[in-house]
Amino acid sequence: MHDQYFASYLSFGFKTTVVIGIFLGVYVLVLVCLSPLLYTTLNGTNGVPTKRGEALKPALEPLFEKVKHFKPHVPGQMYAEGIAKDIKTRLVKYRKQEGFSDASLMKKAAADISQLRQRRSDVFRDEDTTSALAPAKAASGQRSGFVVLGMHRSGTSMMSGLLVNGMGYKTGGPLIGSAFDNEKGFFELLPVVLQNDEFMKKQRVWWSSSVLKYDAEKGLEDKNSGKVDFTKGDRALKFLNNEKNGPWLQKDPRMCITLKTWLPLLTNEPAAVFTYRHPLEVALSLKKREKHFSLERGLRLWIMYNMGALQNSAGLCRVLSSNEAVLADPLTEVQRIADELTKCGVPEPPQKLTKDDVDKFVDPALQHNKKEREDKAVITEINGCVIREYESSERKGSAASLREHDLYLQAMKIYCDFKSGAAFKDDYEWPELD
Repeated sequence: MHDQYFASYLSFGFKTTVVIGIFLGVYVLVLVCLSPLLYTTLNGTNGVPTKRGEALKPALEPLFEKVKHFKPHVPGQMYAEGIAKDIKTRLVKYRKQEGFSDASLMKKAAADISQLRQRRSDVFRDEDTTSALAPAKAASGQRSGFVVLGMHRSGTSMMSGLLVNGMGYKTGGPLIGSAFDNEKGFFELLPVVLQNDEFMKKQRVWWSSSVLKYDAEKGLEDKNSGKVDFTKGDRALKFLNNEKNGPWLQKDPRMCITLKTWLPLLTNEPAAVFTYRHPLEVALSLKKREKHFSLERGLRLWIMYNMGALQNSAGLCRVLSSNEAVLADPLTEVQRIADELTKCGVPEPPQKLTKDDVDKFVDPALQHNKKEREDKAVITEINGCVIREYESSERKGSAASLREHDLYLQAMKIYCDFKSGAAFKDDYEWPELD
């Protein structure tokens, strides 16, 4: 029996041979196209750098001629074998001439990979400085301004008006104009409000729905990638990041939700003023203004916004107040807030608040809500904080009525914890809301 070799089992037909020949020709073309990527410096006798691609191209030019003049009637298998042998011979010769070896090529590849990794590391390190989790850059404890945080209808406009009109804190412009529900103005920088709407809309969040779904990190990623138009935000930052504009005040209830998206974009860390109002007053005010709002929805939003305000401002120099405290003694409370802000590193306001400023801006009739509440029967008491009955439009005993009452008790517990200070501790347990 004759000895059998692996080659004995191979048999090439005409079509197969043509395909192999074409493949080898394309292979050669690919090698030549990629050869410029193999550039390196080779020291010749005169020390002149040589490009590997340029040296390789002449070595393979004769092969192009063979491929270009390939004719089907030539015995395919022999022709293909000839090209392959010729390629191998020329490449071996070329490697010897240029001093290539498997070891040198591997060393060069390892060096290139190391360099790419270093570049990638640098890029990620740069990106981390604009992460929503990264702290804003502070300048020796000095802060150009502060943000006012509080739920809608919580007296943030009244407080901001006293700080701006009475003490001279700056807001920039244009501001949102006055409206039927706030005739003396909102003191909200329009570009900030519009940009917050853009951030939230991208995540299918609105000021009054799905606010817990907002992801501050994703908001910043959307801004950096261009998925969110940041034209309005750039306009706002031109004011907020200009040291000449201090001391500034920035107020928009949406900041309770989006604050961590903005912090890395500010040149220095702001202070924060947090204020709150009785949850039932807020829910009733929203129901009156929005018409379609239920008391349950207003109470739920009250919890969400206040929770967001405190969680997102954790770590900032924070001044605490309440709508009740401002209404009880506006002159003293607002001056105290300004003094605390100065301790936080915010420049002193240009002027002192006067009684005339208070009389022009604070409506004494706003105190009537508190008097109406105190006429209701007491449900329970938490550390001296009284929780009273309230009027509901829901049918007693219905599922809606039970949900509303449960949320009212949750909100009132938080309200009482605000008054005692328990809710401002880092380990405070907030209720889980769906």
